[in-house]
Amino acid sequence: MTYENGTPHTVESIRQALWENDAEPKGPARTHRAEELVALAETAGDRQLLLDALLDLISAYQFSSESGKTLVPFSRLLRMWDENPGDFSGPALHRLHWRFKWIIYSLTGNPDIPLDAIRRWLPDMERHYRIAGYSLRPVRSAEFYLAQHLGDDALAARLLEEWTGADRDRMSDCLACELNEQGEWHADHADDERALATWAPVLNGEQSCAEQPHLILALSLVPLLRLGRFDEARRNHLRGYRLARGNGSLVPALARHIEFCALTGNEARGLEILAEHAAYLDNDGEPLSRLEILSAAALLLRRLVELGHADRPVPLPGGITVTAEQLLARTREAADGLARRFDERNATDRVGTRVAARMAGTPFTDRLPLGVRGARLAPGSVARPKPAPESAPESTPESAPVAAEAGSEDLAALLAEARRLTLAQHPDARAAWRAVAETAERTGTGLDASASAEVTYHAAVDALDDPDTAVPLFRRAAEQFEAAGDLGEGAAGRARAAYTTAVSGRTEEGLAELDVLCAQLRTLHADGRATARQLTGALLAAARVRRGTLPSAPDPEAAAEALAEELRAVLRLAEEHRTEDRRMRSRIADTSCLLGGLLAGRGDAPQAAELFARAVELYHEAAAPWFAAEAEARLAELSLALGRPEQAEKAARAALDHGAELLEPLGRAHLHLILAEALAASGQDDNEVAGHALEATHWADEAAGSEALAAWARLVLGGALLRLRRFDEAASVLESALPDLQEHHQEGQVVQARWWLGECLDALGDHRQASEQFLLAADIAKGWDGQRDHAVLAHLAGDALNGAGLNEQAAAAYARAEELWRGLGRPHNAARAVRAQAWLALRDAGRGLPAARDLMATAEQLLTEAVAEPADGDNQAMLRTALAGTYRQTGELLVRGCASEPGDEDDDGTARHAYEEALGYAEKAITVLAPLGETGRHDRTGAQLMAAWLEADLGRNSAADTRARAVLDDYGDEDGSGPDATAERRRAEARALLDYIG
Repeated sequence: MTYENGTPHTVESIRQALWENDAEPKGPARTHRAEELVALAETAGDRQLLLDALLDLISAYQFSSESGKTLVPFSRLLRMWDENPGDFSGPALHRLHWRFKWIIYSLTGNPDIPLDAIRRWLPDMERHYRIAGYSLRPVRSAEFYLAQHLGDDALAARLLEEWTGADRDRMSDCLACELNEQGEWHADHADDERALATWAPVLNGEQSCAEQPHLILALSLVPLLRLGRFDEARRNHLRGYRLARGNGSLVPALARHIEFCALTGNEARGLEILAEHAAYLDNDGEPLSRLEILSAAALLLRRLVELGHADRPVPLPGGITVTAEQLLARTREAADGLARRFDERNATDRVGTRVAARMAGTPFTDRLPLGVRGARLAPGSVARPKPAPESAPESTPESAPVAAEAGSEDLAALLAEARRLTLAQHPDARAAWRAVAETAERTGTGLDASASAEVTYHAAVDALDDPDTAVPLFRRAAEQFEAAGDLGEGAAGRARAAYTTAVSGRTEEGLAELDVLCAQLRTLHADGRATARQLTGALLAAARVRRGTLPSAPDPEAAAEALAEELRAVLRLAEEHRTEDRRMRSRIADTSCLLGGLLAGRGDAPQAAELFARAVELYHEAAAPWFAAEAEARLAELSLALGRPEQAEKAARAALDHGAELLEPLGRAHLHLILAEALAASGQDDNEVAGHALEATHWADEAAGSEALAAWARLVLGGALLRLRRFDEAASVLESALPDLQEHHQEGQVVQARWWLGECLDALGDHRQASEQFLLAADIAKGWDGQRDHAVLAHLAGDALNGAGLNEQAAAAYARAEELWRGLGRPHNAARAVRAQAWLALRDAGRGLPAARDLMATAEQLLTEAVAEPADGDNQAMLRTALAGTYRQTGELLVRGCASEPGDEDDDGTARHAYEEALGYAEKAITVLAPLGETGRHDRTGAQLMAAWLEADLGRNSAADTRARAVLDDYGDEDGSGPDATAERRRAEARALLDYIG
């Protein structure tokens, strides 16, 4: 016998180790331990133990990235069976034949195994199945797989029919796995609708297993994209990747998710997935699986290079980092070489053709928002025009005029069009002036002084990203306007130069110059040599700069009030001259927005909202709805803060309609988020809430430095998906949101995310992980002044721990919730926590029924005392219902605590006594509910039916009959076709009881 750490290994200890290893997570550690246990079993002299160890090793290999190693232990098992079939008990024989299927797949997936050798295994498999009396369905499935791999479509089609036509028995793969292969065949032949219909039972949750729906969710991605069903593809990616992540036996599924990212404009996420699983690129496990991820990686990396990210670093295992271009060369070469080895072995070009087609794939869309956190590849791709001081063009309505075509040689027409667009304050004016400048330069045509000044001015506007270029251009334009005799426009141009100086970091210098120019323009305006528009533009520019200096003012509050008065004076001046120029309405709106923003910052949200609403009206009066978008966005934001979600929704929709195409990504994200929150606050369709929140996450991710906004958007998206019961998607989004919520937001948002994530995980059956989220959230909430959230989270943690079978921890969580509910004066909630502890006690062999009864008595006392206290009608009804529920649960607990029913070997009458006592508690429930009348009807009839079943179990059929008929009478002569589902369930149960007692 061998020893390890000085401890002898016995047959029993090795077998115990096998059981323990079987419970370990799939992966290298489990596989390595399985290999060790085979070596130990070889020395134990127990043939049955060795057999079990070899079977477990095959399982460990199969559910890892090393499935190609299964052949050696399996061949050894077959020899053992040939030598002595009697060693194989029923379960062992089943396991041997079950693993026969795995061997065929492993051999096919290894190009070093000759094709003739694989084909020789198939008749051997059929012979063994016939001898054992199994259906040949798995044999035909294996033959189909090989034919499909070789590209022999005619043979594969015939074998598919024979496979699906053969009888299913205990050796057949689970239906979910069979549907996986059948649907993949249809998808490979571009019959995507049929593929999805084949996979539907798995995608809908009707069929599942250890590897499904993981694989089918991944397989469905490209067919869905080909059919244009992008939203479904997005959902399946979120659902499927969460299931497949980090699982070495699901490398082909991971490859499909990388491919999906490359084909939907999500290269950044694809790169994150690849980096996390890069070890599989060089893994020496199953070659066919490796080929899947190599080809998907090559596709992704090719896209990155094409998008200009050839130098993007990609981390690899071992602390190595290479560029995307370098890794592309490696993966493409490795994929081509491996595909060539398969084709040489198979004497076909099937594998190479498929790999080449995947690596050459082209995107189905350049943008499919996913909602999950991802690294940005580059700054936002939507460039926003730089605003003039007086306005910020945001979008172009469908009815807006279109600029003259660039490249036209008609300079006069181009100039006229540019001036027309400028007077209309149209966003296309800048492009029109560029066309004028380009045409004049190309044709060598001179412009008059005024036109030259206008061209220079708009060139300065185009250069605003570089103040060192823009400021001299504005000053040159001013000189040209003055030379042309337009002193007002010259001063306005100098004001623009001063404003640009101020906002580029030289605030004092720029503001001082602006004040001088404002005084100059006042004089010019008084003399009739400057327009009101030119004067108010300079005054507004100075006010904008002054607003930026408020935080550093000696008395910020006084400075803000002075600025507000300054803006009101500008408003009065602009109003006096509003009829002089249609653009003056826009100037009044601009000033209203600046004043509204100032007042909002000082806490006067209602007045600010009025100013933004007025600005919106004025922009529309000026026939410049694209300017209205910014005011509509601020109005939406303020309306939401003021608890006016309907007004917020209307304003946000208008802002998106008027300005979406010209908004910067951050502004666009903000609008979609406001709209999502407004829709949620007014209880509207969560599908639309989710849609806008998803857009918000996408645009926030496009903007630099927007992690806080993106995290908030993901929180809103996760909540909407949770309400839609799309739990797996919601969980992915909320998990993705948490890091940035923790970094950029307050505790309340973190608690909300963990709370919702816990609910999602609980609904998905992952009770242990759900409890962790509830407990983490509760740990934060315990420090808050109000303890209601703490109590709710502690109770939810108890429920999740209970679902996970962690009884001791669940009892502690319920006890914590009970204490908190008592402190909050919520006896009905405290009683719920006590009842939960009672049921846990009943399952505890050391405590059992006596402890459970004591806890139920505690809950009863809590509620009895509460019912006796004066309370309003609703509260009294709630307490009575809770007390009745406690009585019923006590009765149920007594019945479950019995080992038998009254008529089954109840020699000492224990069961009869328990049922009699339970009947008494059902009677108490009926009694306590009686005063509630119609309000307590369903609870009362439920207690009455419980009593009726107990009467029947006690052999009192007449009493049971009376109670069941009383329930039917309670609901009258209704036929059960109404909307009250509870009433119909009660009637159905009463009728079933009457049938039962005959």
